[in-house]
Amino acid sequence: MIIDLQKFLATERPAWEELEEILGKLEDEPNWRMDLGQLKHFHYLYERASADLGKIVTFASEPETRHYLESLVARAYGEIHESREKAHGLRLFHWFFIIFPQTFRRHIRAFWLAVAVTLAGCLFGGLALAFDPDAKAILMPFEHLQGSPAERVAREEQSTHDSLSGERGSFSAFLMTHNTQVAVFALALGATWAVGTILLLFYNGVILGAVAVDYILAGQTRFLAGWLLPHGSFEIPAILIASQGGLILGRALIGWGTRASLKTRLRAVSHDLVTLIFGVAVLLIWAGLVESFLSQYHEPVLPYSFKIIFGLVELGLLSLLLGKSGASPGLETTEAGQPR
Repeated sequence: MIIDLQKFLATERPAWEELEEILGKLEDEPNWRMDLGQLKHFHYLYERASADLGKIVTFASEPETRHYLESLVARAYGEIHESREKAHGLRLFHWFFIIFPQTFRRHIRAFWLAVAVTLAGCLFGGLALAFDPDAKAILMPFEHLQGSPAERVAREEQSTHDSLSGERGSFSAFLMTHNTQVAVFALALGATWAVGTILLLFYNGVILGAVAVDYILAGQTRFLAGWLLPHGSFEIPAILIASQGGLILGRALIGWGTRASLKTRLRAVSHDLVTLIFGVAVLLIWAGLVESFLSQYHEPVLPYSFKIIFGLVELGLLSLLLGKSGASPGLETTEAGQPR
């Protein structure tokens, strides 16, 4: 079959985008019902996209367009042949335990990039503090971290006054709000072509690495682990996932490896970005509660071993959620829309 590829793409793309818009509305509004005319038009667009897929599959130079059409046709086929009743309500448990982890895994490379940038920052901050202890005021611009770790630990362990008495609820609410703002900011910085997201990840890594080395060199490793693990096992991955969203947004803006328009690229990732940031918000709610009601209490009130084990169990459960929950062989797709 010989066709003018550029003319074919220019002619057919509006129909594909119209079909994608209808599918998006069907997915966003489960209770929406089309009238007979709309149903006929929807079926026409589906048949047209299927025919176009048959034509484009012969062009090895257009893998992105072929993947896009395969995903579009599969979604339309699923809507047309769906025999189950539409679920009512938000199905929050299904969303959190199925949709959220599937979305996370679909963009796993962006997550590992966020981890790598953060670890690079940790390495830089840790080495900088180890070789130049006087840089502490610059590396850790927080007053409560400026003092000696050993003195702080001794003060915490000897204190008989509960500094959060009567204020644990408000303190946890503050933590949730603040951390969620940081997460949204990390994702929004993707609008800088992800440069801002990468800088924020590196900066957070520098602080984390400097704090860790400061306490380890002072011989307070158990205190550090008992202090950070209970809430950090959720808080740190949540910020990384939000930054994962920022990297996804940045890539969509740049448009590496695709000829799709900016509007199409942004529409393709918008649902995933919303899913990721709302999932992050749920994780940060739990992290705020744990930090307020558990992390701030040290020996002899709470044994460090208990806090460390609690944090490791949390981290294991979160890893299972993100890595395995909702996984069905042959049903998950990669970022390009292909089955794994």
